[in-house]
Amino acid sequence: MRAVLSSGSNMGDARAHLQTVADEFAGETLAASSIYATAPWGNTNQPDFLNQSLLVDVDDTPQQLLARCQELEQRAHRVREERWGPRTLDVDIIWVEGYTSDNPELTVPHPRAHLRQFVLEPWFEVDPGAVLNGASISELLENLEDQGVRKL
Repeated sequence: MRAVLSSGSNMGDARAHLQTVADEFAGETLAASSIYATAPWGNTNQPDFLNQSLLVDVDDTPQQLLARCQELEQRAHRVREERWGPRTLDVDIIWVEGYTSDNPELTVPHPRAHLRQFVLEPWFEVDPGAVLNGASISELLENLEDQGVRKL
């Protein structure tokens, strides 16, 4: 099953947190994006986020993939105290080939992916021909206002 994962961190050693995701999926990764820096939104009184996308091909079901992502967050001592607040690690399943779900526990494709430059830019890097909800990632990026995402 092909999937796009988006990881983000802005607490502690953010690069090391992102690396744990890359390490977990190393044998299943088809492509890994560069790391991008993004100014926070919602609560802007926090450090910039570092973000990275992975295009993976896993033998997991979507629910098993979600469990792996949540385990990585738990190992990073992720605390969910504040929406859009600082975090050690956030690992989202953005898209799964041939799979959709509107279950609140796992909504695929990610319901706000089309609005987030920090998701679309790295995704475009790993899969330039990708399509989300009938629109190419490049079209979505062209129609999105710049959100200050910087490739590092």
